[in-house]
Amino acid sequence: MMPAANDPGNGAPQTADSLRASPRLFENPLLDKLSRVHWSMPLFVYSPVVFGLAWLSLKSFDLWAVLGAAGLGYFIWTLIEYFGHRFLFHYEFPGRFGARIHFLIHGVHHVHPNDPLRLVMPVLLSGPIMLIAYAVVRLLFGLPLGYPVLMGFILGYLSYDMVHYYVHHAEPKTRLGLTLRRLHMLHHFRDPTRGFGVSVPFWDYVFKTAHVSAGRGDR
Repeated sequence: MMPAANDPGNGAPQTADSLRASPRLFENPLLDKLSRVHWSMPLFVYSPVVFGLAWLSLKSFDLWAVLGAAGLGYFIWTLIEYFGHRFLFHYEFPGRFGARIHFLIHGVHHVHPNDPLRLVMPVLLSGPIMLIAYAVVRLLFGLPLGYPVLMGFILGYLSYDMVHYYVHHAEPKTRLGLTLRRLHMLHHFRDPTRGFGVSVPFWDYVFKTAHVSAGRGDR
């Protein structure tokens, strides 16, 4: 099992500084720079894509059809978010090389969960995901129907990234915000084998990986 967020892996408890540290991951300075990203970068990169897909969608379908297809794309994203976090991000690859891959993919986030520059996906990771998504929706739905489906998928991804940054660095005031933050902090600081839905915690209840209440302290 990966170390809990209050254990950097050497048995020493972490401090507030180590929780928000941004360690070097690559010897190559360019790769290391690309592994860090400001939280707003996905919005700048993918918002124009969303608007372009919306324009293409509305050229071919009425508003309700576009909303329905986008809703389907968003639904598909929610499953990708849950299963990707549960089975890919938390999979422990064998051997030292496997441990290194696991650390790069997700382990570093559990050791330094408040690193402000590693809370949203760098474009080097999200870009291939979106290209694969485009290929899949084009294969399954064809075009132009694939345009609104892909739009909903990308909107789901953006909501995930923004929620993930929000629960780590904002101070929620609403009931929804407080709930999302509480559930994600339980994943980090109590049980990393539960609570995989960052922006969609309902899937944890469906697939029985929700956190079990330990009393008033969890509410």
